Amino acid sequence: MLVSVVLNVMNEERNISDLLDSLVIQEMPVEIIVVDANSKDRTRDIVKLYAERYPFIKLYVKWGTRGESTNYGISKATGDIIAFTGGDCIVNPFWVKELRKTIAEGADIVAGRTINLGPEAWEDLERVELYHKGFDVSFPSCNMAFRREVLEKVGGFDPWFITAEDIDLNYRAVEAGYSIRYNPNAIVYHRTKGTIYKFFRQAFWNGVGRKQLTFKHGRLWSSYDPIKMFKQKVNAWSLLRLTCALMGYIGFKFFGDKGPYKKK
Repeated sequence: MLVSVVLNVMNEERNISDLLDSLVIQEMPVEIIVVDANSKDRTRDIVKLYAERYPFIKLYVKWGTRGESTNYGISKATGDIIAFTGGDCIVNPFWVKELRKTIAEGADIVAGRTINLGPEAWEDLERVELYHKGFDVSFPSCNMAFRREVLEKVGGFDPWFITAEDIDLNYRAVEAGYSIRYNPNAIVYHRTKGTIYKFFRQAFWNGVGRKQLTFKHGRLWSSYDPIKMFKQKVNAWSLLRLTCALMGYIGFKFFGDKGPYKKK
């Protein structure tokens, strides 16, 4: 089965070559759909050089939210399997092979294992998992693959979301009756943010995304596993991350799409 890897990238000049180098050696057949969300650096120039060498790499430009740009990439993909990863990631040489194998075994959606790369304290931070109908729907889209029919059925990503558009997609897919299967051998290495400012900024907007989820799907507190949350490693960085996320969560609760939260 042809696997279409859809990339939504913006200002990834420092990282895009590493990602593409890791993708062009994957088990074929593969096509790589790069959607640039109006980068201001040399990202597009670098992708063009790869596209000249590898005809299965296609470059498009589509400005918008992550959901809008990624949906555009999905519309250009031709594979029966649609996989996603991030511009700041590097995929394991057997990533596509493992995703394809799990889909062939009957899975609707595959989530792989994501390993953080960066300062040790940030590498150890864990996801705050969210469950729906027994499935973890908080797997990040930087390491997931879907049967095309799933995306067509649920309508792709919701462009309203600033962040957490991947959690919303997973939630809706499970609600529609599809299942998520975890494959720990489908490995993606994800770079953590490079500065303290970017780390806190990401935490803030992740909090905004979680509030957007409650606006759309109602109260979700019962969908969290409190035992797992308390078992997570707690350090100064996790507490600071939680504080920033709460600021984003509460702020969006009162301001919604206005002020600093308005989509640009």
